[in-house]
Amino acid sequence: MDKMAQENEQSEAKEKGRRSFKAWALEWLETIVVAFVAVTVCFTFLVRVITVDGISMEPTYFDGNRVLVTSLAGEAKQGDVVIVVHALEETIIKRVVATEGQWVDFDMEQGELTVDGTPLKGEAFGIDNGITVVPDRPGLVMEFPQQVPEGCVFVLGDNRPHSTDSRYAAVGMVDKRNILGRVIWDLYPFGRPGQLNR
Repeated sequence: MDKMAQENEQSEAKEKGRRSFKAWALEWLETIVVAFVAVTVCFTFLVRVITVDGISMEPTYFDGNRVLVTSLAGEAKQGDVVIVVHALEETIIKRVVATEGQWVDFDMEQGELTVDGTPLKGEAFGIDNGITVVPDRPGLVMEFPQQVPEGCVFVLGDNRPHSTDSRYAAVGMVDKRNILGRVIWDLYPFGRPGQLNR
């Protein structure tokens, strides 16, 4: 009887061991699945990683840089870098230089952007001031001065001579509903410190 009881005890211990391993494995699997779903939801609805394509935002962002973008950072303000969809065939990254109600013009002699009659130099956004004019491309560019309509913003690339932006009729005034989000952090290259509100 003692031997039989001992065998039963051993069998029960083995069964408990199997059950506890199964429970442990199921717990880990559940944790992994929940974490995966949370990360997926976060990167689908809250934040996105966008890879910069092209040279229009140099020297702020270069081709291949990666940035973190969110639509939860509030309304785009002057100076914010935003991701715009449905303006051109591809998604674009630009800087907001004027918001609804403001007047945008270009002083062709000085090579300056003016907002509400005041020159707005690149230094205001932490970039070297450069020549900012409307390209001489009749039919492709907008006529100025222009007032930014309600619900819209006016965007430029930091690399003004090499940027297709709101100066061009193809982009024009950007409807705020077409702003995917605002850049809030620099992710790559790793040597660059991430920063808010660049």
